[in-house]
Amino acid sequence: MTIGNVLNLSADEVLTTTRSVRKRLDLEKPVPREVLTECLELALQAPTGSNSQRWQWVFVEDAERKRALAEIYRTNATPYLDAPKPAFGDERDLRQPHVADSARYLNDHLHEVPVMLIPCLEGRVDNTPGTSSAGFWGSLLPAVWSFMLALRSRGLGSAWTTLHLVGDGERQAADLLGIPYDRYSQGGLFPIGYTQGTDFRPAKRLPADQLTHWNSW
Repeated sequence: MTIGNVLNLSADEVLTTTRSVRKRLDLEKPVPREVLTECLELALQAPTGSNSQRWQWVFVEDAERKRALAEIYRTNATPYLDAPKPAFGDERDLRQPHVADSARYLNDHLHEVPVMLIPCLEGRVDNTPGTSSAGFWGSLLPAVWSFMLALRSRGLGSAWTTLHLVGDGERQAADLLGIPYDRYSQGGLFPIGYTQGTDFRPAKRLPADQLTHWNSW
């Protein structure tokens, strides 16, 4: 039985309109646990290396813990957002001011989001050889993306952030939430909320033919 109200979107529409949502997160509307659980049940169908399923999912609703996580995030995000950004020399430069403005908004309001998620995977990637790191994260990130797609299909949004992991931030978050730091790596920090409107459109991307190689680079 479906608990969340599912939008009438095709698979292609969900894939092309699942955005990083920051300014359009509804900071006031509660997100029921049942809807998050439903989205997670869908996400857990994603592939994982050797069917190991070594993931754990930490949802944070408590106001004080959200505020503390937001402060950890801001310690790294504020100087990063204030630093000059390199130019791409193409159409991406036109979007950079909008992306930066959206990111600053989230930085200021992160503690206000209804729910945060930190997905974790058993193991420490810092001790993993470079040849194995793709396999390590490949056992978590497909499920996280599936979770974001499931959110989108139910009128919710999120954004994939990683700045809280910089420096000692990951350990601080682990201590705050009781995550066994030596045993589990965190895959990001995800603000979650219903979206203000559901009319998201495909983003402007570089054309595939500029990024495609056949048989050699």
